Amino acid sequence: MNIRPFLFSTLLCALSPALVSAAPMKLADYMALTGPAPTSRVAYGSAPSQYAELFVPGGAGPFPVAVLVHGGCWTEKFGGIVQLRNMAGALAARGIAVWNVEYRRVDEPGGGYPGMYQDMHAALAALEAQASANGLDLERVVAVGHSAGGQLVQWIAGRARIPASSPLHRTDMLPVRAVVSLGGLADLRGERALIKSSCGRDTPELAGQPSAARPDVYADTNAAELMPNGSYTILVTGELDTISPPRVAHDYATLARKAGDLAEVVILPGASHYDEVAASSPSWPLVASAIERALAHPHDKGAVKPAASPAAR
Repeated sequence: MNIRPFLFSTLLCALSPALVSAAPMKLADYMALTGPAPTSRVAYGSAPSQYAELFVPGGAGPFPVAVLVHGGCWTEKFGGIVQLRNMAGALAARGIAVWNVEYRRVDEPGGGYPGMYQDMHAALAALEAQASANGLDLERVVAVGHSAGGQLVQWIAGRARIPASSPLHRTDMLPVRAVVSLGGLADLRGERALIKSSCGRDTPELAGQPSAARPDVYADTNAAELMPNGSYTILVTGELDTISPPRVAHDYATLARKAGDLAEVVILPGASHYDEVAASSPSWPLVASAIERALAHPHDKGAVKPAASPAAR
């Protein structure tokens, strides 16, 4: 069977006994994660949370780049950028440069809609400015997001389809067509109930309030509706993830395939929502492999179809 254009679901229980014998990580284990200090810290705005950390591997480059976007239910409460240094250090050791992005969340001034999405635009523009001096290969970029960050990186892949009437519309953007979503919650419309039960977040916090000028708040925020966008997405989810269960990854992949994009699902055996981002977890080889495969995939970086009119949706 030719699985490349279809959903590829893998449950690799036989890879190693450690993959199924280790206790799944809990929230406290995740909060204790840390990693090496970044090579540099770069502000992309004036707010305290508008910055990114750059990790540059040893050697001459040019280096492929992983853009990391942390989760935490879109709130400051659960940390994020410090915890993802654990993954950042492990990726840099594999020769992958890392752009670890902080952003304004819903409980910060300027966060939520539209500021959180504008921060993604600005952070990627700042990455472009860092490329030449640091030997970064912007032809090989993968966006990797965890949980709420999974929503944001999947949104990044579709941002060229945002209607011109939106305050989030941009032109001349860095194309990001390779995405790895780690327990992501990207379908804001379809997963409203789950996002509320898992994170306590309501639609207006993440997508804004409807208005006469913007009656459909999902038209510029919902990654699941900004397709097709030429992306290749690998949805990685812990078998025991209760915040974003495996069903969510499968459903999103089905939507992507129906739209004409490529999507693959990888289920981490015996893993929780937090094993997905820990280089110390037995799940890490599967996560690292997904990131490296996404970087190597000859995904389409060409033109993206324009967004459909509201009447066509």
